[in-house]
Amino acid sequence: MISTKLTDLLGIDHPVVCAPMGSVSGGRLTGAVTRAGGLGLVGVSYGDAAFIDEHVAQAADAGGVWGVGCVMFTFDDRPGLWDKVLGYSPPVIALSFGDAAQVHKYVASAADAGSQVVVQVHDPEQAAVAVQAGASVLVAQGAEAGGHHRTQATLPLIPAVVEVAEGVVPVVAAGGFADGRGLAAALALGADGVMMGTRFAATEESLATAGFKSHLISARTADTVNTHAFDVVRGIQWPAGHPARSVSNDFTRAWTGRDAELAARRATVEPEWAAAVARDDTSQRPMFAGEVLDLIRDIRPAAQVVHSVVADAERILTGLTRQINGPGAAA
Repeated sequence: MISTKLTDLLGIDHPVVCAPMGSVSGGRLTGAVTRAGGLGLVGVSYGDAAFIDEHVAQAADAGGVWGVGCVMFTFDDRPGLWDKVLGYSPPVIALSFGDAAQVHKYVASAADAGSQVVVQVHDPEQAAVAVQAGASVLVAQGAEAGGHHRTQATLPLIPAVVEVAEGVVPVVAAGGFADGRGLAAALALGADGVMMGTRFAATEESLATAGFKSHLISARTADTVNTHAFDVVRGIQWPAGHPARSVSNDFTRAWTGRDAELAARRATVEPEWAAAVARDDTSQRPMFAGEVLDLIRDIRPAAQVVHSVVADAERILTGLTRQINGPGAAA
């Protein structure tokens, strides 16, 4: 058993968090991770009311320590959906991608509702804002992550955010984690746990489509690309500097780097693209995945992922301790 400030604060068994991936982390995956002793998070991302009513309700019915992940800037444009999320009384709310004013607003609202508030950050400055706003937990997300991210790599980001947290606010490392080696490394850098997205997308319980899951275990890290194309075709106004890492396909090869042209032609391109996504055409659909693809070879039950990550980390950490305390070591 690995106990950290994160497990103590939330009352969970293992310092492993399932990233709240939109349209992937549904109620079933959230419940499976939570039952396994980690923290499961439903990814409501862009605030779809029907998705919230189905999957947040499912997670709430399953009970335990679970949560909901919300992209802050999108909820500002969808009146009533934030209150809908709070209406399910999630023990944890995970916030991402907002400016300083949004961080303060949503942290205060979630805390007033009785939730522990997790805030994802991408640099020490964002971490300082989140701490000032009253965040319960910080998630330090590096550029290795799948989906939307910023530019700083995970390895130097973790200790920088840990210094901002000053040992008071637990820090979870995200972006580049898929196994026990990653958890052990994150703990060595001062983090209190890891958040994994791509590894949990490749589980039996995830909402990822059959085509998407097939690519998760066949594609390699070199096959990923940072692109704005999927946001442009969907008409989602992401703030500047937030590309999304996805498995490359015909759509990304055709449109990456042609954002203005795609925006101008969206009215004609989007209907055909949406129809392709609906039929799980992997040459067109987004398949957000991180730089851990080289480590993912199979589709597993989510509980098996949680338990294997923790068991492997324990073995690694025990082995390192033996090396330090072995023959010839200083007394």
